Amino acid sequence: MDKVVNGTVYLVGAGPGDPELLTLKAHRLLLHCGALVYDSLLPQQLVNLTSNNCERHFVGKKRGCHSVPQSSTNEILVELAKRHKCVVRLKGGDPFVFGRGGEEAAYLRQCGVEVKIVPGITSGIAAPAYAGIPVTHRLAGSSVTFVTGHEEVEKRHSTVNWRSLANSTDSLIIYMGLHNIRHIGEELIGGGLLYSTPAAVIQQGTTEAQRYFVTVLGKLADLTETEHILAPSIIVIGKIVAFQVEDCAPTPGMADIPIMLYE
Repeated sequence: MDKVVNGTVYLVGAGPGDPELLTLKAHRLLLHCGALVYDSLLPQQLVNLTSNNCERHFVGKKRGCHSVPQSSTNEILVELAKRHKCVVRLKGGDPFVFGRGGEEAAYLRQCGVEVKIVPGITSGIAAPAYAGIPVTHRLAGSSVTFVTGHEEVEKRHSTVNWRSLANSTDSLIIYMGLHNIRHIGEELIGGGLLYSTPAAVIQQGTTEAQRYFVTVLGKLADLTETEHILAPSIIVIGKIVAFQVEDCAPTPGMADIPIMLYE
């Protein structure tokens, strides 16, 4: 569809939580955008980068509590693009990794709005890294799969075949899987993964509140309950966990260092 709106919407990845992992391009857009539409779990320092004249809209979602429906978010972006030349849609991690960025981009283009994508560091890579776990390793297999665990157990037809994944990849990085981790673990073991397969869970990765635990697949669900693990968390399953190098990550969320690289 031909462009019919003068403004451009930038779908921007904010990174996994540590504000210093923001890209230079994202930083520049935040400094100069006329409107900002942003999600939950983003560092306040990033929102504060926008000018006093910037029009801000919070559209964050949490499990079981959707403050703004996705359809309304789409409409907000179109309306803002009619009034502002530069609109930043700031999303946690990377906008195209389990973040509905593809849906938003398609809707905006259908409405004649120009869209630009600014990638961000996804938590599935960054959270394990800050815990010292490499997502790939020459000695731990040649494949890694990123998968969402955000599905209801009651669904008649799951879009994720966990038993098949147990035999088709060397390592699993699971987003939003905490709620269903017991079901996921049972399915993976049922599909052939060993009870003793190395596993880790990383809560609030790359932030000052980060904490992580290393265990085995068969004990993972019990650990998340006894340790009161909360979302957002990344789950890592596979031999790569055994290659963890502890105490090698930078200090997360160094809030005392101002994020003002250039004007």
